[in-house]
Amino acid sequence: MGENLLHTDVTVIGASGAQAGENECMRVHDSRELPAPSPAVPPLLRAAGILWVLAPLWYLLCEAVAAAAFPGYDYARFYISDLGVPEHAEFQGRMLESSLPAVMNAGFIGTGLFFLLGAILVISWLGLRGPGIAFLILAAVHTAGIVFVGLVPGSPTNARLGWITIHALGAVAAIGAGNAAAIVSRWALAPAGLSRRTLWVGPVLGFAGFVSAVLLSLHAGLPDGVWERGAVYAFLLWQLLAGLMLLRAASSPAPR
Repeated sequence: MGENLLHTDVTVIGASGAQAGENECMRVHDSRELPAPSPAVPPLLRAAGILWVLAPLWYLLCEAVAAAAFPGYDYARFYISDLGVPEHAEFQGRMLESSLPAVMNAGFIGTGLFFLLGAILVISWLGLRGPGIAFLILAAVHTAGIVFVGLVPGSPTNARLGWITIHALGAVAAIGAGNAAAIVSRWALAPAGLSRRTLWVGPVLGFAGFVSAVLLSLHAGLPDGVWERGAVYAFLLWQLLAGLMLLRAASSPAPR
């Protein structure tokens, strides 16, 4: 009787062990077949992309609205900052009659802050490295410059007071540092997973911006407004494309 009971217990235990082992094997097999869950979209990368898309759109919107309210405004002959001058007077051979100067100055200041905030977010996510630090410094210089352009208009009064130097230095900083940031982005944004081809958009547009700036300083061939917009729009175009690239990278599943 005892031997039969012992035999029965051993049989039950053995069957239970075999069943447990089979269940474990099934769980391992099932876990290999199930796809790995996709990682969450990096919120900082997505936010930076949104800011970089908004910045140039905000700038161009403010410019278009201010230009529409400026009688006889010519994109080729007038400077962009003429739209932000609150005085109605003749200055350097141009008749300044901006009816909505605050709109253009809001465009200058807003786009600079959007770009800097986006740069802080993306570099914070990618990590501070050599190119990333250089990119962040250039973003800060660009923003400081374009904010001064908005706060100190290139007006006849500021020219008499000597403050127009601040406006001019701000414009140089905004254009120079902005296009330099576009060039450095080739290396600063590489850890974001962008393709090598898309990363080279920055140096190409940044170089084009610097060429336009040099031609502007030489007053070569075309009116100054054309070269100024070439220098500014090259950076704005890069920023828009970079923002779209970051949004695409943030929305793409990471490779397994």
